[in-house]
Amino acid sequence: MDHTHHQHGQSAAPKSTKNKSTLLRRLKIIEGQVRGLQAMVTEDTYCVDVITQTSAVKQALSNVEDLLLEDHLSGCIIQQVKSGEEEKAKEEILKVYKLKRK
Repeated sequence: MDHTHHQHGQSAAPKSTKNKSTLLRRLKIIEGQVRGLQAMVTEDTYCVDVITQTSAVKQALSNVEDLLLEDHLSGCIIQQVKSGEEEKAKEEILKVYKLKRK
């Protein structure tokens, strides 16, 4: 069993997530969208257009969140279950679930 990427007692995610490049690419796109929003507000763009753009940003963030969750579940959580830390894994899943519902 491979414990190299996971120190016990730390809730930190494994150092490299398999989706890291995808995540960074998506976050850069979102950053661009948010800058675009700032420009729209500055230029008094029609409200509905601004709201359309904010909802696109929310959707994009939600997709990033899903990727992060997928990484977390397939990495940390499975590792914890394999090494007999079912309680810890269960708590983590519940914590993530509650965050996701907010």
